[in-house]
Amino acid sequence: MSFVHEPVLLEETLQLLAPHPGEIAVDCTLGGGGHTKAIWQLMQSTGRLIAIDQDLAAISHAQAVLPPQITVVHDNFRNLRSILLALGISHVHRVLFDLGVSSPQLDEAERGFSYQQDAPLDMRMNLQGNTTASQLVNELSEEELARIIWEYGEERWSKRIAKFVVSERTEEGPIKTTGQLVDIIKRAVPAGARRDGPHPAKRTFQALRIAVNNELDVLTSALRSAVDVLAPGGRIAVITFHSLEDRIVKQTFRQLERGCTCPPHLPICVCGKKPMLKVITKKPLVPSQREIERNPRARSSKLRVAERCSGSS
Repeated sequence: MSFVHEPVLLEETLQLLAPHPGEIAVDCTLGGGGHTKAIWQLMQSTGRLIAIDQDLAAISHAQAVLPPQITVVHDNFRNLRSILLALGISHVHRVLFDLGVSSPQLDEAERGFSYQQDAPLDMRMNLQGNTTASQLVNELSEEELARIIWEYGEERWSKRIAKFVVSERTEEGPIKTTGQLVDIIKRAVPAGARRDGPHPAKRTFQALRIAVNNELDVLTSALRSAVDVLAPGGRIAVITFHSLEDRIVKQTFRQLERGCTCPPHLPICVCGKKPMLKVITKKPLVPSQREIERNPRARSSKLRVAERCSGSS
């Protein structure tokens, strides 16, 4: 795999994340290494930068092209605490999450992420993982498959797609490739609904990818862990690419900014919880039209940034 990948919202991320020389920073989503390299340059090659990815191809690429001073770790960012503990680090100053699937992963047909190329129906970010999209499509009940497509893909035709999938695998055998699944989805989605909007398979493929990699549950726990290890004044930046991710980031930041969890009817706070974060981006930053024209995959990206409060617990 050739990891030629253009980082999304790079200038905005660097400006608001604001890494400084001598700090400890973590890029939880190494990918093609674009953000990682830029952060290291702003740190003037001093301090400590840890870059994490669960994709061995990304790790191999990074080890070949990034400065050796950057610590590259093959792991899932859900294990951020244990990763830092193993490195003897208790607190960090900057944390970045870029939650998009990298261009090389999308472009490499055999990974099975793309609905525009025929390939084995895989979708694992970590090829050492156990569950594939093919297993979900062929083993889940019609009801569970419809639930996943609706909840993770926000696909209005989820029940109809699930029904067509189950019918196809019952009558014709296992669904093994992305091409087979795309054909089924096209038959399931009414012609009128296919005329406008995105590719009819886009939302279903998104839903399966999220389910295969357990992305939303992992994100929720990883955000909490990242805030916990942030030093006072440290910042966390998160780039999302669909509404489900963005909603989790928004709600988590708001909850940690509020602090108090007492019921609204109580006249005074009794929980004693203080705000942990100050949200820097009251509204998420989005890419400019110029960036979208240069990199269409940036179109749906949103950036949210927050700062750890002093004296929070």
